[in-house]
Amino acid sequence: MTTLATGTESLTRDALTVLQPGFTGTSAPEWLLRQLGEGLASVGLFGRNIESPEQLAALTAQLREVRPEVLVAIDEEGGDVTRLEARTGSSFPGNLALGHVDDTALTRAVAHELGRRLAACGVNLNWAPSADVNSNPDNPVIGVRSFGDDPLLVARHTVAYVEGLQSAGVAACVKHFPGHGDTAVDSHHALPRIDADMGTLRERELVPFQAAIDSGAKGVMSAHILLPALDESLPGTLSPAALMGLLRASREDGGLGHTGLIVTDGMEMQAISGTYGLERGSVLAVAAGADALCVGGGLADEETVLRLRDALVRAVHDGELTEQRLADAAARVRTLARWTNGAGAAARGGARAEAPEVPESGGARAGTATGVGLEAARRALSVTVPGAGAAASGTLPFEPLTGPAFVASFSPAANIAVGGETPWGVAAELTRLLPGTATATYAADAARAGSSGPVASVLADAADRRIVAVVRDVHRHPWMADALDALLASRPDTVVVEMGVPQAPPAGALHIATHGAARVCGLAAAEVIAGQAAGTDTRGD
Repeated sequence: MTTLATGTESLTRDALTVLQPGFTGTSAPEWLLRQLGEGLASVGLFGRNIESPEQLAALTAQLREVRPEVLVAIDEEGGDVTRLEARTGSSFPGNLALGHVDDTALTRAVAHELGRRLAACGVNLNWAPSADVNSNPDNPVIGVRSFGDDPLLVARHTVAYVEGLQSAGVAACVKHFPGHGDTAVDSHHALPRIDADMGTLRERELVPFQAAIDSGAKGVMSAHILLPALDESLPGTLSPAALMGLLRASREDGGLGHTGLIVTDGMEMQAISGTYGLERGSVLAVAAGADALCVGGGLADEETVLRLRDALVRAVHDGELTEQRLADAAARVRTLARWTNGAGAAARGGARAEAPEVPESGGARAGTATGVGLEAARRALSVTVPGAGAAASGTLPFEPLTGPAFVASFSPAANIAVGGETPWGVAAELTRLLPGTATATYAADAARAGSSGPVASVLADAADRRIVAVVRDVHRHPWMADALDALLASRPDTVVVEMGVPQAPPAGALHIATHGAARVCGLAAAEVIAGQAAGTDTRGD
């Protein structure tokens, strides 16, 4: 365990205050409680920390016994990226589904209900929503996490989401500034680069962020991406030009005028730690204008917290970081903590008074999912009968399945933001509606195993049952597209469910685009397949 002998008590407390560490386990470890007593002001939660709403509420109560105004942060976007329901899948569709519906009142209601559930469990800062404009359909990390590829649509739904979340007393943190939508590289693994000029950035990437800031978003999360138009050498998280010269600067000076908290994306991500090192990167981030360092995803121990605390204190003594900059950063963290204990707490009280207690996610998984999340998922479906012609519009020229089906899930590798532990697809929900339905998963390695790929296995496994092929971003995965083409050539009556970005043309006897892989999206699709959906909007192709 490292220690630093020099440094005043206030400087050390400020260094602790700007950290947002994670931890392992479903109760607070002793080291975390000890550091909260020493000055730590924020804690980050992930799926590994959550088993149930009751357990989460008990955990956050533990933290508040030591520090009543602690910021308890979570990465809960709903949709594909869920921590509250990491073990079951989300009760809410994600951003692309909401953007597809394009009803800001619905987006606001979804965000409010999600915020109400977070608040009821003691969470008061959400690292969401994603305000990225998904201008690159091959983006490997944003995709369905974005409201869409139109900057104005993304802006209005980002604002609605912020308003809904904060009306429940949970601070929003819009991400990933200055925009991660035009990347072809995942910053978890390497440093992405966007070569757009400033004119393009202002007309595209920055539009939703400006709208969110103007609407009162409490926080903005920086991205580990290199934009030479802003800074030729440093990624956004480490760039004074991006954080102070653009995000923090006033509108009159050409900036976005953000006065709230600036939080970094995970500092352990390879775009930062693999290039600059965790300690050096953290010092550079705070010096550049970041107020809080997210270090919880893959790092969760006291040793890391103390190493980063000491690095920040040492940087002040060495002249690499001014004491005033560190004090300003810590002050913004404390200001947001006070909001969560004041105006935010009042909003949470009102939100709890207006809605029932947090339901058990397990009960929803058993088929009782109702409310605004399921309503949104149903409205987000695009149901197409390829080749049926325009006369099919508004009707369903497809015979719903009435007996057991076979669900073939073509599964790509999950990106780190989503995580591999969260289930997705339609099999569980379709099995409930059509008992006896079976399923199997086929991945890229099966496609490489032989010239026929996984199709021979699918046909053998399915036997005489109708096949439901579930894909995710089929346009980004040649092996998946080839397997789907071969399957449809053999079994043209196959139903296709696309649960990613529906970039590829519709195919199959019935094509359903869910615009996300949340559990409720799978349920909404299963209802259509089994003929149990009311008022399905179908179209011919």
